[in-house]
Amino acid sequence: MATILSVDNKKLEDIELPEIFAQKLNSGVLRKAFLAEESGTFQKKYTDPLAGKRKVGELTKRRRSYKTVYGRGYTRTPKKVLSRNGTQFYYVGAVAPHTVGGRQAHPPKAEKNLVKKLNKKERAIAIRMGIAASADRNLVSKFHRVAQMNDFPLIIEDKLNDIKKTKDLEKTLSALGLGEEIGRITERKIRAGRGKLRGRKYKKKLGIIIVTSDNSNISASARNLNITALRPEQLSVRDVSNAGRPGRLIIWTKGAVASMKK
Repeated sequence: MATILSVDNKKLEDIELPEIFAQKLNSGVLRKAFLAEESGTFQKKYTDPLAGKRKVGELTKRRRSYKTVYGRGYTRTPKKVLSRNGTQFYYVGAVAPHTVGGRQAHPPKAEKNLVKKLNKKERAIAIRMGIAASADRNLVSKFHRVAQMNDFPLIIEDKLNDIKKTKDLEKTLSALGLGEEIGRITERKIRAGRGKLRGRKYKKKLGIIIVTSDNSNISASARNLNITALRPEQLSVRDVSNAGRPGRLIIWTKGAVASMKK
């Protein structure tokens, strides 16, 4: 059983939770599903397939031929001509991995597939695990400040969908015992290092997820507080976990919980 609260933190009614909240937790499966989902965002890193191979390193070994290395006492390492004096050539190594300017021995390949596959049923179970973990106070308290909260999972009436202003949403969540958590997730720090020049100047804390049947109004106001508003069908493993670890704080509306029973 769970209690539905008003936006003023008053008890309205008790409802029976869907079976999805009773899913047994397996941290290994949840982590595996997160890594598989995250692998789709990996950027490939590889060298130019022709790097170190643009210079011809083949020289003739025939007698009395132009640019021959026959009888010169040279190694068999591929070489290119650096300079010459008449028919006397000065060679340097080329192409071979152990020479300056040569190719890499085993460079990262462009054709390497970084995306990890995951069964559809396994992904669905991982999402169910993350949702069930959000109803466990001990797990949620590892990543969020929820000492003033009394009800898990936190289910609010559908009036939450109609909040359009950030200050109204902040006031509502503070009344529900999340004032300290709002202060934590809105804090941001300037990143140390080169990332400041690459569009990621600020670092943010792990935010809150609001699951609602209609996120058209609340999305903009929630975004300013480092809160993500989603519909139940939009949930992913990343949304219901902290980098594959169970315990993400999820706020539900009555309509969202009702849709989970279908």
